[in-house]
Amino acid sequence: MGAWTLLIVSMIIYVAIPPSSSDPSDEACLTHLGESLQDPTKSLQNWTKSIFANPCNGFTSYLQGATCNNGRIYKLSLTNLSLRGSISPFLANCTNLQALDLSSNFLTGPIPPELQSLVNLAVLNLSSNRLDGEIPPQLALCAYLNVIDLHDNLLSGPIPQQLGLLVRLSAFDVSNNRLSGPIPTSLGNRSGNLPRFNSSSFEGNKDLYGYPLPPLKNKGLSILAIVGIGLGSGLASLVLSFTGVCIWLKFTERKMAAEEGKISQLMPDY
Repeated sequence: MGAWTLLIVSMIIYVAIPPSSSDPSDEACLTHLGESLQDPTKSLQNWTKSIFANPCNGFTSYLQGATCNNGRIYKLSLTNLSLRGSISPFLANCTNLQALDLSSNFLTGPIPPELQSLVNLAVLNLSSNRLDGEIPPQLALCAYLNVIDLHDNLLSGPIPQQLGLLVRLSAFDVSNNRLSGPIPTSLGNRSGNLPRFNSSSFEGNKDLYGYPLPPLKNKGLSILAIVGIGLGSGLASLVLSFTGVCIWLKFTERKMAAEEGKISQLMPDY
């Protein structure tokens, strides 16, 4: 009788507390990310569909590089794994994600603007890859961002003005890219108690200018060049004028000599 009672209680507990399962959004996020990445060194061997279906059990993670919090993916750290491929826009489905670190790999393509849906994201580190395209201004919608590290990529275009609205931003690095245009004042010369970023955050972008980098170099003529050209033009005009006067005087002299000759022929001899 006691054994039957224990069995019934166990069945009730099993029914009342079903096995942990993944959040559907997290599962879609991981599935698409896994498909977008190439893993030549086989560092992510347990990144399989069966694990994607159940990557977390409370605070326990079964997935390499993932940290869990209350059954949801809380952090993804896949650094220095020689990963190739691109960043899946479906990462936006991991809506509980607070830290994303894909640094020091060989990832290509753009930074997906869909990351704007990661409203809890505090750390974004995509540095030391081969990402290209522009920095999406939509990142400004991730209001909790404390860290944006994008250094050593192939990013181009301007730094979005909107990123200056991130009042929690304490670390910002876009050095060694192909960025151009002025550094937004809201990032380069922050006011109040907001953390300020020095030139090392922006260096290595030859067409980027403005504080804390040097101002825009005048691609036209410098003042000295303009003065030099002005002086040169004046000197040239003076030389030409002087030459013209000399020619005119010479011509006049010859003409007067010729006329004097004619007059002397007409005058009678005494």
